[in-house]
Amino acid sequence: MSRFNNPSTGTKTVNLAGGEAFKQNPELELVSILLTSFANDQYYRSSNDTFKKLKELIQVCDKEFVAKAAIYARTEFGMRSITHVVASELAKYIGGESWSRAFYSSIIYRPDDMMEIIAYHKANNGKLSNSMKKGIAKSFDKFDRYSLAKYKGDNKSTKLVDIVNMVHPIPTEKNESALRDLINGDLKSFDTWETEISKTGQVAKNEEEKERLKKEAWIKLIKEKKIGYFALLRNLRNIIEQAPEIVTEALELLTDENRIKKSLVLPFRYITAFFEVEKLSNGSIVRDVLIALNKAVDISISNVPKFDGETLVVLDVSGSMINGNNSKSPHIIGALFSAALIKSNNCDFMTFDTGARYINMNPLDSTLTISRSIHFRGGGTDFRSIFAAANKKYDRIIILSDMQGWVGYNNPSGVFSQYKKATGADPKVYSFDLQGYGSMQFPERNIYCIAGFSEKVFDIMSLLEQDKNALVNKIKEINFC
Repeated sequence: MSRFNNPSTGTKTVNLAGGEAFKQNPELELVSILLTSFANDQYYRSSNDTFKKLKELIQVCDKEFVAKAAIYARTEFGMRSITHVVASELAKYIGGESWSRAFYSSIIYRPDDMMEIIAYHKANNGKLSNSMKKGIAKSFDKFDRYSLAKYKGDNKSTKLVDIVNMVHPIPTEKNESALRDLINGDLKSFDTWETEISKTGQVAKNEEEKERLKKEAWIKLIKEKKIGYFALLRNLRNIIEQAPEIVTEALELLTDENRIKKSLVLPFRYITAFFEVEKLSNGSIVRDVLIALNKAVDISISNVPKFDGETLVVLDVSGSMINGNNSKSPHIIGALFSAALIKSNNCDFMTFDTGARYINMNPLDSTLTISRSIHFRGGGTDFRSIFAAANKKYDRIIILSDMQGWVGYNNPSGVFSQYKKATGADPKVYSFDLQGYGSMQFPERNIYCIAGFSEKVFDIMSLLEQDKNALVNKIKEINFC
């Protein structure tokens, strides 16, 4: 199996911005896409181009590594659509592998994963392979009546009952009655937030009654704690508008440390909620919610490692980082991660585009306050400017960028060497690829390439302080169930 960070002088290439760069190891490029792609268009690459590149990488990479990387992305980083694509495309190559059935069982984290995988596969790759059928059938063993009812997908083109009829799972004690009722059309959804809210529209006789029933539903869900963390975060605006009297109790759930830690909600989801809530004009209620969101984000990054020595955090503020004003844009993600590091570590902060400059931030401010105070200037992307501006010895330099350097068409290796000689530094350089475009600004032997932007990357960084192959080792440790 290929490994990341193999001793190498790097293979030169041209990145998507037309600048000089280095090719990534194929497995590293695959992981970059898996941990960063939400199947959306990017600044330099459309979603169709991403899928095309993904298919090429699946073809050349070790197939067992691809499978484990997809499971890692789904279960550890919460990545959904891109892992569904991998599950389908990988079927072309692993039909005879002893682990193929177990892969399909492992990649399915929730019942709707199998629905999405099969819907994509039917549209793009035709019939299901035997290993897919057997693995998906086995995955039903994980789910009880509640899960099957919650994700039965009656309004979807590929419903859960269709999959049961397609793969014929063997009933277990946990799901036998649920599968029988699903086939017979008798499986009723539990009182989840979705069913509670949708029920209001079905029984209400007019808009006034509908609003009253929605209010009662939100109050019941929150008082009885029957709403999941992500659903709560996603519906903050609805709760404020439809049931303002329950907001205080909702915020207690929102800032519950155990709920935050157990959740797979990615940090950028807080930014989405923040954007939505601050549009409202509900006065003191909105202020209370914004305060709670700030607190929740600070709790969510509490596992950021405390690094020894001197650390420099560098954020790319060039034009290519701005891909719309939404929570998935690299400039929003990069600012959030910069803020998390500034707040948790005694570190210097620098931004760069055509040039680089030090920026002073107050680590006592909240994470969201820091992130939203960072200005993106546009312009070019010159990685050399980082090391020309760095004026002291650092133990580590953390660069957050889409890796699309182009100014001067020269990579920064030469200026980096001059910086080390002038300061006596030999820093570890962590390069966060926030777009998964697939090229680097340094040869692999000089840099730790990290893809993704959940709190899990901080765990990886902590491991990298002792083990340069931490990410690949984490993936290799994945077991098929």
